[in-house]
Amino acid sequence: MLLSSGQAKLQKRQSLWLQEAPAKQHHGRVEGMNAKKRMLMLASCLFLLLLAKVYFRNYEEEEFPLSDWFNPRRRVDVITTTDWLAPVIWEGTFDREALEKYYIKQNITVGLAVFAVGRLTDQYLDPFLQSASKFFMPGYRVIFYVMVDRHLQLPAMDYSPLQSFQIHRLGEERWWNNFDLMRMKILAEHIQKHIKYEVNFLFTMSTNLVFQNEFGVETLSTSVAQLHAWWYFRKTKDLPYERRPTSAAYIPFGLGDFYYAGTIIGGVPFQVLDFAQEYLKSVVWDAENGLNSTYEKYLNKYFFLNKPTKLLSPEYSWDPTFNIPRQVWYMKIAQYPTDSL
Repeated sequence: MLLSSGQAKLQKRQSLWLQEAPAKQHHGRVEGMNAKKRMLMLASCLFLLLLAKVYFRNYEEEEFPLSDWFNPRRRVDVITTTDWLAPVIWEGTFDREALEKYYIKQNITVGLAVFAVGRLTDQYLDPFLQSASKFFMPGYRVIFYVMVDRHLQLPAMDYSPLQSFQIHRLGEERWWNNFDLMRMKILAEHIQKHIKYEVNFLFTMSTNLVFQNEFGVETLSTSVAQLHAWWYFRKTKDLPYERRPTSAAYIPFGLGDFYYAGTIIGGVPFQVLDFAQEYLKSVVWDAENGLNSTYEKYLNKYFFLNKPTKLLSPEYSWDPTFNIPRQVWYMKIAQYPTDSL
C-alpha cells in the first residue's frame, strides 16, 4: 500500500519517537536523581551553615567584647596589651560592674583545682581554701576540686551556698617523684571524666597561695596565663627559658614574649586539658632522649606556641617577701615561699 508523503513523514516521526522514548525516560530518571542529590547537598549545606552559625554565636558569647569592659589607657605605666592583642589585666584597666552584668546573665560555673600532698596539705591547704572561699569568684557558682593523698576535713570557714567541694583522695601508687607530672596527669583524667561537663571555666593553682583580694570574672577567658612576678620586670633576653635545642621545652635565643608562672593557669576546660596533655607529651619526649626540664619551662614553651587570650598581671600572684613595686596597686594573691606559713 502506497503512503502519501504526509503519512510517510508522520510514520517516520512516530518511529523516531518510539526509538527515543526509552532514552528520554532514562535521561529523565537520571535528571530526577541528580535533582534529588542536589537537594540533599543543598539541605546538608544549609544544615552545616546553621551549625556553624550556632557554633560561632556560642563562641562569640564566651568572650565579652574588650571595648565594653577593658581600657588599657588607664594604666600607661605597665604593659596592658600584648603584641597579639590579648589584654593584660591590671587593677584599673577593667570595669567590674560591666563584667558582673554580663557574666551574671551567662549563669556560669567556675572550677578551681588544687593538689596537696604531704606537708603541702599540712602547711598550705587550709589557708588556701579559707581565703579562696572568700575571694575566688564571689557571687558565682564555684566547684573546688581538692586532690589530696589522705582523709581531709575541710577547715572552718564561711561557706557560700553557691560553693561546692569535691574531695578526691588519690592512692599512694599515684604519688611519683615528679609532683607536676603527677598532678597534670590526674588533672587531665578528671577533666575528661567529669570536669568538662561541670564547669564553664577552670583554674588550677599552686597550694601555697593565699587570696588577699577579689579574684573575679575579669580573669575569665579561653586561655589564661599568669605573668611571673619576678621575671616580669626583667628583659626578654634574660628570661630563663629552656635553651637546649634538643629539649621539647626549647625556645631559641632572641625569641619569647613573657615568662609565665606555673602558679596559676586557666581557661575553658578543653584548653586546660590541651596544655596538660602537651606537657605530658613533652616530658615523655625529653625522658626518652635523656633530658629533663622544669614544669615552668614546658609551660612557657606551650604559651610561646599557643598564645594565651588573657594574661594576669603580677598583682594576681605576688611574692610578699619582695618589696611591692608602685605598679602593683592591689595584691590579689600572695604566693608564699616554701615553709613560710
